[in-house]
Amino acid sequence: MNAPPTPASPAHRHDTVCVRVGGVPIGGGHAIVVQSMTNTDTADVAATVRQVRELAEAGSELVRITVNSDEAAAAVAPIRDQLDRAGCHVPLIGDFHFNGHKLLTEHPGCAEALAKYRINPGNVGRGSKRDPQFATMIELACRYDKPVRIGVNWGSLDQDLLARVMDENARRAQPLSSQAVMHEALVRSAVDSAERAVELGLPADRIVLSAKVSGVQDLIAVYTELARRSRQPLHLGLTEAGMGSKGIVASSAAMAVLLQAGIGDTIRISLTPEPNGDRSREVVVAQELLQTMGLRSFAPLVTACPGCGRTTSTFFQTLAQSIQDHLRRRMPEWRRDYAGVEDMTVAVMGCVVNGPGESKHANIGISLPGTGERPVAPVYEDGEKTVTLKGDHIAAEFQQLVEQYVARRYRRHGAPS
Repeated sequence: MNAPPTPASPAHRHDTVCVRVGGVPIGGGHAIVVQSMTNTDTADVAATVRQVRELAEAGSELVRITVNSDEAAAAVAPIRDQLDRAGCHVPLIGDFHFNGHKLLTEHPGCAEALAKYRINPGNVGRGSKRDPQFATMIELACRYDKPVRIGVNWGSLDQDLLARVMDENARRAQPLSSQAVMHEALVRSAVDSAERAVELGLPADRIVLSAKVSGVQDLIAVYTELARRSRQPLHLGLTEAGMGSKGIVASSAAMAVLLQAGIGDTIRISLTPEPNGDRSREVVVAQELLQTMGLRSFAPLVTACPGCGRTTSTFFQTLAQSIQDHLRRRMPEWRRDYAGVEDMTVAVMGCVVNGPGESKHANIGISLPGTGERPVAPVYEDGEKTVTLKGDHIAAEFQQLVEQYVARRYRRHGAPS
C-alpha cells in the first residue's frame, strides 16, 4: 500500500537535511514525497480512518489530520490503532493551531501516535503567550522524538513580525514594495522559528519548513528565497488553490517551476473538492505532476490524442478512459508483484495520422480507426505490431493484452534477474 519512493531525479536538490517521518525520508536527495490531508471531523474515528485509508491507497505517503479540540486529540490514538490493524501504516501528521501546546500536553496518546506535528508560528499564540507556547510544542516534540513542520501561511502571518519587517523597510533608503515585504516576513518567520526550535533542543534533522501563499508568482518568489536561506527540507503547496481545473493549473504552474529548479521535498495539491467529490483526486494530481516532470513514477501513463474531425466517434475517448481507470485500479497489485511496472507507457490513439507512430513509441499501444478508416485497430508492443483487433470487444481484448504484456515484460519481485 505504501511502497518506498523511487530514487530522486538527478536534478533534485541534494543539499537539504534529511528528516524521517514515520520511516518516510524527506529531503537529503530522497524522492519527493506526496502527502494529503483529510477533511473529516477527526473526532469521527470511523470516517477519518476510512478517508485516511482511501488517501493512502491512492498513493498519499503522508496524511495530515486536523487536531483542534480535546475530542479530536482523544481520537488520534484510536485512529492510529485502527489503521494499523487494517494494515495501513501511513504516517499521520497532526495539524495544530492556537491550542496545540495544550492538546499535546493533555493528550499524551495523541502526542505519541502522531508521526509529525505541524506548527504554524502565526497561530501558536499572541503577544507574551507566543514564545512560551511555541516552546512547549517544541519541548513536547523533543520528549516524544517527533519531527515538526514549521508551516507559515500568509493568511495567518505573525503580525508582530510583519510589523517589525515593515518598520525596517520604512527606514530603508529605497523601501521595498509591500509584496516584497510580505515575502520577507514569510521567509523570516520560517527561518527564525526553525532557529528558535534548534535553540530549544530540537535537532535540525527533525524540522521541515513551508511558507504557503495562494498566488503563483508569490509562491515561486518565497520558496526560491527560502531555499537560498535554509537547508531544511521544504514542503510545497499552493494554499487555497481552488476547485477543479483552476486549482490544478495554479498548483501545477507554481510547483513545476520550483521543482524544475530542484526546490521542494514533499508536496500537496490543495484542491477544494466538489460537493461529495473524491478527496483522493489531489493525490492523483500530485503524482501526475511529479511523473510528467520525470521526477517519480507511480502508475503507467496513457498517451491519448485530443480528438479532431477525423475522430468524430467517442469510442477512442471511452477506451482511453477505461484503460486509464484499469491501470490505476490494477496498480496496487501490479506494484506489489512486478518490478518497474509503474514506468510503463500506454498509447490509445484515435486515427491513422499519429496513431501508429505514438503506439510504436509506447510500451503497448493501440491505434483505433478514425472516421472513414477501415474498422480495424492494430496493437503495437515495444514498437512491433503484434495483432489487429476488430469487432465489438476491442476494449476488453486490449485490456487483456495489457495484462498479458505486464506479466510477460516485467520481472516478478523476488524472481531471478
